[in-house]
Amino acid sequence: MKTVLIAPRPLDVLELPADLDGREGTNRSNGHAQIAASDDLNAVRAWLARVADKQTTFENYRKEAERLLLWAIVQLGKPLSSLTHEDLQLFREFLKDPQPRSRWVAEGGRKFPRHDPRWRPFYGELAASSQRQAMVIINALFAWLVEAGYLAGNPLSLSRQRTRRTKPRVTRYLDRELWQEVKLHIDSLPKDTPRERERYLRARWLFTLFYLGGLRISEVSGNTMGCFFCRRDADGHERWWLEVLGKGDKEGLVPASAEMMVELGRYRRERGLPALPSRHEDTPLVLPLGKSMKPLTRAALHTIVKGIFAGAAGRLRLRGDGFTGQADLLDHASAHWLRHTAGSHMADGGTDLRTVRDNLRHASLTSTNPYLHTPDEQRHRETEEKHRVDW
Repeated sequence: MKTVLIAPRPLDVLELPADLDGREGTNRSNGHAQIAASDDLNAVRAWLARVADKQTTFENYRKEAERLLLWAIVQLGKPLSSLTHEDLQLFREFLKDPQPRSRWVAEGGRKFPRHDPRWRPFYGELAASSQRQAMVIINALFAWLVEAGYLAGNPLSLSRQRTRRTKPRVTRYLDRELWQEVKLHIDSLPKDTPRERERYLRARWLFTLFYLGGLRISEVSGNTMGCFFCRRDADGHERWWLEVLGKGDKEGLVPASAEMMVELGRYRRERGLPALPSRHEDTPLVLPLGKSMKPLTRAALHTIVKGIFAGAAGRLRLRGDGFTGQADLLDHASAHWLRHTAGSHMADGGTDLRTVRDNLRHASLTSTNPYLHTPDEQRHRETEEKHRVDW
Protein backbone atom coordinates (compact mmCIF):
# COMPACT_ATOMS: atom_id res chain seq x y z
CA MET A 1 0.00 0.00 0.00
CA LYS A 2 1.33 3.43 -0.95
CA THR A 3 2.22 5.69 1.98
CA VAL A 4 1.24 9.36 1.93
CA LEU A 5 2.54 11.77 4.56
CA ILE A 6 0.08 14.39 5.75
CA ALA A 7 2.29 16.84 7.67
CA PRO A 8 5.54 18.55 6.58
CA ARG A 9 8.52 18.04 8.93
CA PRO A 10 11.94 19.74 8.83
CA LEU A 11 14.73 17.85 7.07
CA ASP A 12 16.56 17.51 10.38
CA VAL A 13 13.95 15.09 11.74
CA LEU A 14 12.31 13.88 8.53
CA GLU A 15 12.00 10.12 8.08
CA LEU A 16 10.70 8.80 4.77
CA PRO A 17 8.70 5.60 4.37
CA ALA A 18 10.27 3.01 2.08
CA ASP A 19 8.05 3.71 -0.92
CA LEU A 20 8.82 7.45 -0.79
CA ASP A 21 12.55 7.42 -0.04
CA GLY A 22 13.59 7.34 -3.71
CA ARG A 23 15.56 4.10 -3.69
CA GLU A 24 13.38 2.98 -6.58
CA GLY A 25 12.89 6.43 -8.10
CA THR A 26 12.09 6.42 -11.81
CA ASN A 27 14.79 9.05 -12.46
CA ARG A 28 17.57 7.22 -10.61
CA SER A 29 20.78 6.69 -12.55
CA ASN A 30 21.89 3.15 -13.31
CA GLY A 31 25.55 4.13 -13.50
CA HIS A 32 28.19 4.49 -10.81
CA ALA A 33 27.29 7.24 -8.35
CA GLN A 34 29.93 9.60 -6.95
CA ILE A 35 28.11 9.93 -3.60
CA ALA A 36 27.31 7.24 -1.03
CA ALA A 37 23.65 8.27 -0.62
CA SER A 38 21.17 5.54 -1.48
CA ASP A 39 18.00 7.55 -0.91
CA ASP A 40 16.71 11.05 -1.71
CA LEU A 41 17.00 12.46 1.79
CA ASN A 42 20.67 11.57 2.12
CA ALA A 43 21.34 12.76 -1.43
CA VAL A 44 19.92 16.17 -0.53
CA ARG A 45 21.97 16.20 2.66
CA ALA A 46 25.11 15.44 0.65
CA TRP A 47 24.34 18.42 -1.60
CA LEU A 48 23.82 20.67 1.43
CA ALA A 49 27.00 19.48 3.15
CA ARG A 50 29.02 21.31 0.48
CA VAL A 51 27.91 24.69 1.86
CA ALA A 52 27.63 23.79 5.55
CA ASP A 53 30.32 26.34 6.44
CA LYS A 54 28.39 29.22 4.84
CA GLN A 55 25.40 29.78 7.11
CA THR A 56 23.31 32.05 4.90
CA THR A 57 23.84 29.95 1.76
CA PHE A 58 23.20 26.73 3.67
CA GLU A 59 19.93 28.02 5.14
CA ASN A 60 18.69 29.28 1.76
CA TYR A 61 19.58 26.02 -0.01
CA ARG A 62 18.07 23.90 2.74
CA LYS A 63 14.86 25.94 2.70
CA GLU A 64 14.26 25.44 -1.02
CA ALA A 65 15.30 21.77 -1.13
CA GLU A 66 13.14 21.12 1.92
CA ARG A 67 10.08 22.74 0.34
CA LEU A 68 10.46 20.72 -2.85
CA LEU A 69 11.07 17.40 -1.10
CA LEU A 70 8.15 17.91 1.29
CA TRP A 71 5.84 19.02 -1.50
CA ALA A 72 6.73 15.92 -3.53
CA ILE A 73 6.09 13.44 -0.74
CA VAL A 74 3.23 15.22 1.04
CA GLN A 75 1.33 16.74 -1.85
CA LEU A 76 2.09 14.26 -4.65
CA GLY A 77 2.95 11.17 -2.62
CA LYS A 78 5.97 10.82 -4.89
CA PRO A 79 9.74 10.61 -4.20
CA LEU A 80 11.94 13.49 -5.32
CA SER A 81 13.87 11.16 -7.65
CA SER A 82 10.67 10.38 -9.57
CA LEU A 83 9.68 13.98 -10.29
CA THR A 84 9.09 14.85 -13.94
CA HIS A 85 9.19 18.03 -15.97
CA GLU A 86 5.39 18.30 -15.59
CA ASP A 87 5.66 17.87 -11.80
CA LEU A 88 8.09 20.76 -11.60
CA GLN A 89 5.68 22.97 -13.53
CA LEU A 90 3.06 22.16 -10.89
CA PHE A 91 5.54 22.99 -8.15
CA ARG A 92 6.23 26.35 -9.80
CA GLU A 93 2.50 27.13 -9.54
CA PHE A 94 2.42 25.84 -5.96
CA LEU A 95 5.07 28.39 -4.94
CA LYS A 96 2.73 31.21 -5.98
CA ASP A 97 0.05 30.06 -3.51
CA PRO A 98 0.91 27.13 -1.19
CA GLN A 99 -2.35 25.30 -0.46
CA PRO A 100 -3.78 24.05 1.79
CA ARG A 101 -2.48 27.05 3.69
CA SER A 102 -2.85 25.48 7.14
CA ARG A 103 -0.50 22.69 6.08
CA TRP A 104 2.21 24.81 4.47
CA VAL A 105 2.14 28.35 5.90
CA ALA A 106 2.88 29.24 9.55
CA GLU A 107 0.13 30.99 11.49
CA GLY A 108 0.38 34.75 11.59
CA GLY A 109 3.31 34.75 9.17
CA ARG A 110 5.69 33.92 12.03
CA LYS A 111 8.98 32.14 11.55
CA PHE A 112 8.75 29.48 14.26
CA PRO A 113 11.87 27.52 15.34
CA ARG A 114 12.43 24.31 13.43
CA HIS A 115 11.73 22.16 16.49
CA ASP A 116 8.41 23.92 17.18
CA PRO A 117 5.33 21.88 16.14
CA ARG A 118 3.92 25.09 14.60
CA TRP A 119 6.85 25.23 12.16
CA ARG A 120 5.85 25.27 8.48
CA PRO A 121 7.96 25.44 5.30
CA PHE A 122 6.47 28.86 4.43
CA TYR A 123 5.77 31.81 6.72
CA GLY A 124 4.25 34.18 4.18
CA GLU A 125 3.63 34.75 0.51
CA LEU A 126 6.65 34.55 -1.78
CA ALA A 127 7.46 37.53 -3.98
CA ALA A 128 7.95 36.80 -7.67
CA SER A 129 11.71 37.27 -7.24
CA SER A 130 11.73 34.70 -4.41
CA GLN A 131 9.81 32.24 -6.59
CA ARG A 132 12.41 32.62 -9.33
CA GLN A 133 15.25 32.25 -6.85
CA ALA A 134 13.68 29.04 -5.52
CA MET A 135 13.68 27.50 -8.99
CA VAL A 136 17.29 28.57 -9.58
CA ILE A 137 18.37 26.78 -6.40
CA ILE A 138 16.30 23.69 -7.21
CA ASN A 139 17.82 23.57 -10.69
CA ALA A 140 21.27 23.67 -9.06
CA LEU A 141 20.23 20.78 -6.82
CA PHE A 142 19.07 18.62 -9.73
CA ALA A 143 22.12 19.50 -11.84
CA TRP A 144 24.45 18.47 -9.01
CA LEU A 145 22.59 15.18 -8.40
CA VAL A 146 22.93 14.39 -12.12
CA GLU A 147 26.64 15.24 -12.05
CA ALA A 148 27.05 13.08 -8.95
CA GLY A 149 25.56 10.12 -10.83
CA TYR A 150 22.55 9.91 -8.50
CA LEU A 151 19.90 11.04 -11.02
CA ALA A 152 19.67 10.15 -14.69
CA GLY A 153 18.53 13.62 -15.77
CA ASN A 154 17.50 17.10 -14.65
CA PRO A 155 13.71 17.50 -15.09
CA LEU A 156 14.14 21.29 -15.00
CA SER A 157 16.58 21.43 -17.91
CA LEU A 158 13.68 21.18 -20.39
CA SER A 159 12.17 24.45 -19.16
CA ARG A 160 15.33 26.52 -18.83
CA GLN A 161 14.66 28.90 -21.69
CA ARG A 162 16.59 32.12 -21.77
CA THR A 163 14.02 34.88 -21.70
CA ARG A 164 14.75 38.49 -22.40
CA ARG A 165 15.09 40.24 -19.10
CA THR A 166 13.74 43.66 -18.38
CA LYS A 167 16.08 46.15 -16.84
CA PRO A 168 16.28 45.39 -13.10
CA ARG A 169 14.69 47.94 -10.84
CA VAL A 170 15.10 48.08 -7.07
CA THR A 171 11.71 48.36 -5.38
CA ARG A 172 12.43 47.24 -1.82
CA TYR A 173 13.75 50.47 -0.40
CA LEU A 174 12.53 53.49 1.57
CA ASP A 175 12.24 56.85 -0.11
CA ARG A 176 13.70 59.80 1.76
CA GLU A 177 10.38 60.75 3.30
CA LEU A 178 9.79 57.28 4.71
CA TRP A 179 13.41 57.00 5.86
CA GLN A 180 12.90 60.26 7.74
CA GLU A 181 9.88 58.71 9.51
CA VAL A 182 12.02 55.78 10.64
CA LYS A 183 14.66 58.15 12.05
CA LEU A 184 12.00 60.20 13.83
CA HIS A 185 10.62 57.06 15.44
CA ILE A 186 14.08 56.02 16.65
CA ASP A 187 14.67 59.49 18.08
CA SER A 188 11.31 59.26 19.89
CA LEU A 189 12.25 56.07 21.75
CA PRO A 190 12.22 56.47 25.57
CA LYS A 191 15.54 57.41 27.18
CA ASP A 192 14.60 57.90 30.85
CA THR A 193 16.28 54.81 32.32
CA PRO A 194 19.79 53.48 31.58
CA ARG A 195 18.29 50.42 29.85
CA GLU A 196 15.97 52.58 27.72
CA ARG A 197 18.86 54.84 26.72
CA GLU A 198 20.99 51.83 25.82
CA ARG A 199 18.17 50.41 23.68
CA TYR A 200 17.75 53.78 21.95
CA LEU A 201 21.46 54.22 21.22
CA ARG A 202 21.76 50.64 20.01
CA ALA A 203 18.90 51.17 17.52
CA ARG A 204 20.43 54.45 16.40
CA TRP A 205 23.87 52.85 15.91
CA LEU A 206 22.43 49.78 14.15
CA PHE A 207 20.47 51.83 11.63
CA THR A 208 23.48 54.11 11.11
CA LEU A 209 25.57 51.05 10.35
CA PHE A 210 23.03 49.66 7.89
CA TYR A 211 22.46 52.99 6.16
CA LEU A 212 25.92 54.57 6.06
CA GLY A 213 27.75 51.27 5.66
CA GLY A 214 25.25 49.53 3.39
CA LEU A 215 25.94 46.35 5.36
CA ARG A 216 24.09 43.06 5.04
CA ILE A 217 22.57 41.67 8.25
CA SER A 218 25.05 38.76 8.17
CA GLU A 219 27.91 41.28 7.97
CA VAL A 220 26.63 43.10 11.06
CA SER A 221 26.40 39.88 13.06
CA GLY A 222 29.65 38.40 11.74
CA ASN A 223 32.14 41.28 12.08
CA THR A 224 33.62 43.12 15.06
CA MET A 225 34.52 46.66 16.09
CA GLY A 226 38.16 45.66 15.68
CA CYS A 227 37.52 45.75 11.93
CA PHE A 228 37.59 49.56 12.11
CA PHE A 229 40.98 51.09 11.38
CA CYS A 230 42.41 54.51 10.62
CA ARG A 231 44.95 55.49 7.99
CA ARG A 232 46.30 58.75 6.55
CA ASP A 233 45.59 59.67 2.96
CA ALA A 234 48.01 61.37 0.58
CA ASP A 235 47.02 64.80 1.95
CA GLY A 236 47.70 63.79 5.54
CA HIS A 237 44.05 63.47 6.54
CA GLU A 238 43.15 60.63 8.87
CA ARG A 239 40.27 58.53 7.53
CA TRP A 240 38.50 55.65 9.20
CA TRP A 241 37.52 52.48 7.37
CA LEU A 242 35.55 49.34 8.18
CA GLU A 243 37.02 46.12 6.86
CA VAL A 244 34.18 43.67 6.25
CA LEU A 245 34.18 39.95 5.60
CA GLY A 246 31.03 39.65 3.54
CA LYS A 247 29.08 37.46 1.17
CA GLY A 248 31.06 34.55 -0.23
CA ASP A 249 33.83 35.23 2.32
CA LYS A 250 34.94 38.24 0.27
CA GLU A 251 36.73 41.06 2.03
CA GLY A 252 35.46 44.57 1.46
CA LEU A 253 36.43 48.06 2.57
CA VAL A 254 33.63 50.39 3.70
CA PRO A 255 34.26 54.13 4.22
CA ALA A 256 33.59 54.99 7.87
CA SER A 257 32.61 58.63 7.63
CA ALA A 258 33.07 61.10 10.47
CA GLU A 259 29.32 60.82 11.05
CA MET A 260 29.56 57.05 11.44
CA MET A 261 32.49 57.32 13.85
CA VAL A 262 30.60 59.86 16.01
CA GLU A 263 27.69 57.42 16.31
CA LEU A 264 30.06 54.55 17.06
CA GLY A 265 31.74 56.59 19.79
CA ARG A 266 28.39 57.53 21.31
CA TYR A 267 27.29 53.88 21.38
CA ARG A 268 30.63 52.62 22.77
CA ARG A 269 30.68 55.18 25.58
CA GLU A 270 27.18 54.09 26.59
CA ARG A 271 28.58 50.56 26.94
CA GLY A 272 31.51 51.78 29.03
CA LEU A 273 34.04 51.44 26.21
CA PRO A 274 36.55 53.97 24.85
CA ALA A 275 35.07 56.08 22.06
CA LEU A 276 37.38 54.59 19.41
CA PRO A 277 37.97 50.87 18.93
CA SER A 278 41.41 49.30 18.89
CA ARG A 279 42.59 47.27 15.92
CA HIS A 280 41.50 43.61 16.11
CA GLU A 281 39.27 44.30 19.14
CA ASP A 282 36.76 41.44 19.39
CA THR A 283 33.76 43.51 20.53
CA PRO A 284 30.79 42.69 18.23
CA LEU A 285 29.49 45.51 16.06
CA VAL A 286 26.16 45.42 17.92
CA LEU A 287 25.66 44.06 21.44
CA PRO A 288 22.78 42.65 23.49
CA LEU A 289 21.32 44.90 26.18
CA GLY A 290 23.05 44.63 29.56
CA LYS A 291 26.55 43.41 30.26
CA SER A 292 26.82 40.63 27.69
CA MET A 293 29.55 41.06 25.08
CA LYS A 294 28.39 38.22 22.86
CA PRO A 295 27.41 38.98 19.25
CA LEU A 296 23.74 39.21 18.37
CA THR A 297 22.48 36.57 15.96
CA ARG A 298 21.01 37.43 12.60
CA ALA A 299 17.59 36.49 13.99
CA ALA A 300 18.01 38.87 16.94
CA LEU A 301 19.09 41.72 14.65
CA HIS A 302 16.15 40.97 12.36
CA THR A 303 13.79 41.24 15.36
CA ILE A 304 15.23 44.62 16.37
CA VAL A 305 14.92 46.03 12.85
CA LYS A 306 11.38 44.72 12.37
CA GLY A 307 10.42 46.20 15.75
CA ILE A 308 11.67 49.65 14.70
CA PHE A 309 9.80 49.44 11.38
CA ALA A 310 6.63 48.33 13.19
CA GLY A 311 6.91 51.23 15.61
CA ALA A 312 7.37 53.74 12.78
CA ALA A 313 4.40 52.19 10.96
CA GLY A 314 2.27 52.55 14.10
CA ARG A 315 3.13 56.25 14.36
CA LEU A 316 2.11 56.76 10.74
CA ARG A 317 -1.25 55.01 11.21
CA LEU A 318 -2.06 57.38 14.06
CA ARG A 319 -2.08 60.21 11.53
CA GLY A 320 -5.04 58.76 9.65
CA ASP A 321 -6.01 56.65 6.66
CA GLY A 322 -3.91 58.74 4.29
CA PHE A 323 -0.75 57.17 5.74
CA THR A 324 -1.89 53.54 5.60
CA GLY A 325 0.03 52.80 2.40
CA GLN A 326 3.32 54.04 3.85
CA ALA A 327 2.70 52.14 7.08
CA ASP A 328 1.98 48.93 5.17
CA LEU A 329 5.23 49.36 3.26
CA LEU A 330 7.18 49.65 6.51
CA ASP A 331 5.50 46.48 7.80
CA HIS A 332 7.06 44.60 4.87
CA ALA A 333 10.49 46.21 5.19
CA SER A 334 13.53 44.31 6.46
CA ALA A 335 17.20 44.95 7.15
CA HIS A 336 18.05 44.34 3.51
CA TRP A 337 15.73 47.18 2.54
CA LEU A 338 18.16 49.48 4.36
CA ARG A 339 20.98 48.29 2.12
CA HIS A 340 18.86 49.03 -0.95
CA THR A 341 17.88 52.36 0.64
CA ALA A 342 21.53 53.28 1.13
CA GLY A 343 22.37 52.46 -2.49
CA SER A 344 19.34 54.29 -3.85
CA HIS A 345 19.95 57.42 -1.77
CA MET A 346 23.64 57.49 -2.71
CA ALA A 347 22.77 57.25 -6.41
CA ASP A 348 19.94 59.79 -6.15
CA GLY A 349 22.25 62.17 -4.28
CA GLY A 350 24.69 62.29 -7.17
CA THR A 351 27.29 59.84 -5.85
CA ASP A 352 29.34 58.31 -8.66
CA LEU A 353 27.86 54.89 -9.44
CA ARG A 354 31.30 53.35 -9.22
CA THR A 355 31.50 54.60 -5.63
CA VAL A 356 28.06 53.13 -4.92
CA ARG A 357 29.18 49.82 -6.39
CA ASP A 358 32.38 49.72 -4.34
CA ASN A 359 30.67 50.83 -1.12
CA LEU A 360 28.09 48.03 -1.43
CA ARG A 361 30.81 45.59 -2.52
CA HIS A 362 29.05 44.64 -5.75
CA ALA A 363 31.05 42.80 -8.39
CA SER A 364 29.96 45.20 -11.14
CA LEU A 365 27.43 47.74 -12.30
CA THR A 366 25.27 45.21 -14.15
CA SER A 367 28.41 43.60 -15.56
CA THR A 368 30.28 46.86 -16.04
CA ASN A 369 33.99 46.67 -16.79
CA PRO A 370 35.40 44.93 -13.68
CA TYR A 371 38.63 46.94 -13.86
CA LEU A 372 36.84 50.26 -13.38
CA HIS A 373 37.46 51.49 -9.83
CA THR A 374 37.43 54.81 -8.04
CA PRO A 375 40.52 55.37 -5.87
CA ASP A 376 39.77 54.58 -2.22
CA GLU A 377 40.58 58.08 -0.95
CA GLN A 378 38.27 59.68 -3.52
CA ARG A 379 35.58 57.15 -2.64
CA HIS A 380 35.86 58.04 1.06
CA ARG A 381 35.65 61.79 0.38
CA GLU A 382 32.64 61.44 -1.91
CA THR A 383 30.80 59.14 0.50
CA GLU A 384 31.37 61.53 3.39
CA GLU A 385 30.22 64.54 1.36
CA LYS A 386 27.18 63.05 -0.37
CA HIS A 387 25.85 60.23 1.83
CA ARG A 388 24.76 61.34 5.30
CA VAL A 389 22.35 59.97 7.86
CA ASP A 390 21.64 63.40 9.44
CA TRP A 391 20.08 62.32 12.74
